[in-house]
Amino acid sequence: MTVVKNYFFNLIFTLANVLFPIVSFPYVSRILGPAGIGKVQFAFSFALYFCMLAAIGIPIYGAKEVARHRDDPAGRAKVFSELVTIYFISSIIFSTCYFLIISFVPYFTGDPLTYRAAGILVFTSFCSVEWIYTGMEDFKSIALRSVAFKLLNLILLFMLVKTPADFRVYLYLMMFAFIGNNLLSIFLLKGKVKLSFTNLKLRHHITPLLYIFATTLAGSMYAEMDTVLLGFLSNSKTVGLYTAAVKFSKISIPFVTSMGVILLPKAGKDFADRNLESVQRSLDQTFKFLVFFSVPLVIGLIMLAPELISLFSGREFLPAAQGMRILALLPLIIGFAHMLLFMVMVPAGLNRAMFFCVLSGVAVSVLLNFLLVPRYQATGCAVANICAEIAVSGLYFHIIRQRYAFKYNWVLIPQALLSAALFVPIIWAIKEAHIIPIGIIICAAVSCAVVYITTQTWVFKNRLAYQFFALAKSKLNISA
Repeated sequence: MTVVKNYFFNLIFTLANVLFPIVSFPYVSRILGPAGIGKVQFAFSFALYFCMLAAIGIPIYGAKEVARHRDDPAGRAKVFSELVTIYFISSIIFSTCYFLIISFVPYFTGDPLTYRAAGILVFTSFCSVEWIYTGMEDFKSIALRSVAFKLLNLILLFMLVKTPADFRVYLYLMMFAFIGNNLLSIFLLKGKVKLSFTNLKLRHHITPLLYIFATTLAGSMYAEMDTVLLGFLSNSKTVGLYTAAVKFSKISIPFVTSMGVILLPKAGKDFADRNLESVQRSLDQTFKFLVFFSVPLVIGLIMLAPELISLFSGREFLPAAQGMRILALLPLIIGFAHMLLFMVMVPAGLNRAMFFCVLSGVAVSVLLNFLLVPRYQATGCAVANICAEIAVSGLYFHIIRQRYAFKYNWVLIPQALLSAALFVPIIWAIKEAHIIPIGIIICAAVSCAVVYITTQTWVFKNRLAYQFFALAKSKLNISA
């Protein structure tokens, strides 16, 4: 499959991840309120934390190994069977740990039914086989399944969640979308890869998986454990406010990181062939894409935080605006980290270095959460989140610079910042008109997009906007 075709379908997947929460969260936040949202989000995040541990790095390692055997169906089937077996064993181990914790730790005794239900996510985590689709570059299947389950989940949400007492129904629907998508993924693998449990050799996967597992363990502590730590250190209402803040800050991240995901198999082959010139070209393309889209997102989120919170979550969540402004930096920071991770660190096999980079993020996150959350609550958690991401991104960059002479077109950042700086007077003037929040957001989005693209195109001669639309247009002429 071509890069254009992969990007088109990955764009659909990304837009689904962006649009469906925008539609669903305003409804459910008004029904459940901060306390209800916080209770569900804490249980779901706690279970997902164990799911990430049970994965022991297989989603990343598996995609790379499947891509390596792309032209060898027998080898691909063997790798798939071995990794699924390891994944199943790991899921049993970590689901047992999960249920022991929620059974004997007093914190979870207040609502045992919610945490037991969420534990099903951990027990069935081995059913997550998106990594083989990624390795085979079958982004079409990933996108269509995701859209179908998100649409069904949205319909059921509006039908079934009617009162604050329906918070468990909201949890069950989130689980349905997660587990249902995984089960359908397995069913659709029929004819693409054969699962066999004979002559399996698991041992040679253990060492690379352990490095990635250690990295995943550390990474999850600052990527997912911010909500968990906040839950332990504060209360459900604070978690609900933080969820509203982080929701809109992270909602665009899959969009700015999508290029690195689809180029991971290509980067792996380039490193295997020692074709660093091709890697440089991919880095140039991804960095240009990242800066062009993430910088205006950051400025827009900072300027429109109160309106976005008020419109999509309700005025009850307005205290989350301050945290959202801090977390608005995430698209740029995480986008840069993912570019380095998926296009250099993983393909180059720098697993040990990845672990120590992410471990530093853990140290920063845990330390700052314990220092800041008791006094500053959700705002302190947001600061800790940003600092951890900066630490990891900076160390990725430092390690890569020591080993490779890759170049980055840094001038693109000040150019994008100057273009996006025009948003400030535009949005200020729109707010002075005292129109409703949705009117402010629509007027600001349209006017700022026009100004930004015009400035980038005519002042800084950046024609990425035209190239981007040309990619989507060209896809219409490519057969599936």
